[in-house]
Amino acid sequence: MKGRMLKIAVLVGLCLIVLATAGCSGQKTSTTGTTTAKTVLPVANNPIKNTATTEGLKITEAMVENNVDSATKKDLTDRLQVTLENTSATAMGDLEIYYKMTDSVTKKSEGYYQKLTGLTLEPGKTATVYFDNETGAGHYPENKYSIYRTSNNEVVISIEVSSPGFKPATFEVKKATGTGETQD
Repeated sequence: MKGRMLKIAVLVGLCLIVLATAGCSGQKTSTTGTTTAKTVLPVANNPIKNTATTEGLKITEAMVENNVDSATKKDLTDRLQVTLENTSATAMGDLEIYYKMTDSVTKKSEGYYQKLTGLTLEPGKTATVYFDNETGAGHYPENKYSIYRTSNNEVVISIEVSSPGFKPATFEVKKATGTGETQD
C-alpha cells in the first residue's frame, strides 16, 4: 500500500511539474474574475528569425532607470520602457520583442520574448511600450524575479524588435548598480 501511494505521489508531482513548465518559452495567461494576469518567463534562445533588410523600424529610446511617462512626462517607477518609431510609409503589425539581460559582474544572462499584442505602428508614428505588469494599451508583463529586478550589479539589456518585412531594430541600455526598484 505504501509503495502504491508513493507511486501515486510521484506521478502527481510529475504532472504538476509538467503543468507548471508548460508554456515556459513565452507568456502564460491566467484569468481571475475579470482581471487577466500574465507572466513572462525566460526563453533559451531568441526566436526572432526576421531576415528582412528594408529600413523603417527604429528604437529611438530605451529606459530602465529614471523613467518618464511618454504621454504625461511624469516620473515612473523603474521598468524596461522602449520607444519605437515607424519611419516607413506602411503600417507595422505583428511586432515582437526579444530582450536579453546580462549581469556585468557574474555574466549570468536571461532572455525574454513577447509578441506585442494589440500594437500597430502607423507610418510616421511612435509608440512606447512598458514592461511593468500594469494593464492597458502599451503595457506588457515582466518577470519580477528577473536579473533586472534582483541583481545589484550593472545589467546590460540588449533589445531586438521585429515586424514582418522590416529590418529588426536593436538597442542596448544599462541598469546601474542597485536593484532598479526605487521610485524616482
